[in-house]
Amino acid sequence: MKITYLGHASLSIETKDKTLLIDPFITGNELAKDIDINKLQADYILVTHAHQDHILDVEAIAKRTGAKVISNFEIVTYFENKGISGHPMNHGGKWNFDFGTVHYTNAIHSSSFPDGSYGGQPGGFVIETNHHRLYIAGDTALTYDMKLIPEVIGELDLAVLPVGDNFTMGIDEAIKASRFLSCNKVLGYHYDTFGYIKIDHKSAFEAFAKAKKELFLLQIGGNLKI
Repeated sequence: MKITYLGHASLSIETKDKTLLIDPFITGNELAKDIDINKLQADYILVTHAHQDHILDVEAIAKRTGAKVISNFEIVTYFENKGISGHPMNHGGKWNFDFGTVHYTNAIHSSSFPDGSYGGQPGGFVIETNHHRLYIAGDTALTYDMKLIPEVIGELDLAVLPVGDNFTMGIDEAIKASRFLSCNKVLGYHYDTFGYIKIDHKSAFEAFAKAKKELFLLQIGGNLKI
């Protein structure tokens, strides 16, 4: 499994034969100006919640690629009304897709579309393939529910956690989350895009190392294989 960081909370995940995009917010992110959404491939687009900095490029990419949107009922309905195919889910549910199983997990955050309309409850995902298990937290506070993920779903290969603070968990909470998740490898995201969520990279690495955890902060366009 190859994970490419597209900036903010946007990821491209390549499984054996499918490509998944997570929360594509690229054209509105100055830091991701070198990423061309017209060249991105996608079989599925997973959306954690309805905020603009997570859905901005969903419509353009889905209509070009034919990708199916996986999200909560409200978000899927919103995009189906725009002619985009979707698969609705809700907390605690799972579904077997042609690339593997997706579990829809709890997240503590808000969720509304750019026009202020209701975007359903925010969530996260655990993606299971034949060889890997990846947790994508979405925008969330630290929650005790994270303890249930390894107990119910199984051991994780990697946890993708927000680390920018202010709107989500920060570094200290992400370390605690990694303990709840029993996962020593963390890919940080949702940081540096704008002033409220800029972080000190050096101190972040030091904090994770002190906790005997491994933190990855990828350059935009950089990738990680698990």
